Amino acid sequence: MHPFRQYLSSFTTCPDGEWQQIAQAITKKYYKSGTTLLRSGEVCRKLYFVEEGLLRFYILKDGVDVTKFFTIAPYCFTSQRSFTDNTLGKDSIETLEDSVIWEMSKKDAFGLLELPAWNEFVRKLLQEVQYNTEIILEAIQNETAEQRYLKMLEQQDPVLNRVPSKHIASYLGIQPQSLSRIRKKLSQQ
Repeated sequence: MHPFRQYLSSFTTCPDGEWQQIAQAITKKYYKSGTTLLRSGEVCRKLYFVEEGLLRFYILKDGVDVTKFFTIAPYCFTSQRSFTDNTLGKDSIETLEDSVIWEMSKKDAFGLLELPAWNEFVRKLLQEVQYNTEIILEAIQNETAEQRYLKMLEQQDPVLNRVPSKHIASYLGIQPQSLSRIRKKLSQQ
């Protein structure tokens, strides 16, 4: 089964006829690690599906990049506000590993909304993204960096083994030295 159809099927049933229309709208691309897919200040014109790989979303704050979150295959992603509103995005998106990514234009993504399966998929995906965003925001507001790191360890978050420490520290809102201290403290317990 096509990897994107398999992913889509985890949200809804997609009849063959509808799948054929969706399949015609996506293009497979290969990106090397360290490729910037979107830069802050650009308009995001694509919806993406990462089949293989790992991505980092970040913003620039006072000249320093701050990691917002990571996206691990398989998953759909875009700079939602920029993509939807056709505005300049604040996010930058980069590959942290060699990645296989399927791309769809905004015109196609919106045009396919007349298909019941695509419409349901998009609705459910947006709900999932909103839910995950709320979890991240609640953790930032209510937990220390150490508590958030412990939760990543407990959940065996694959990011921990695949992402440089500086990006994990940035995601936690701390300096790399502080992450080293947390790791040292936890190893002594």
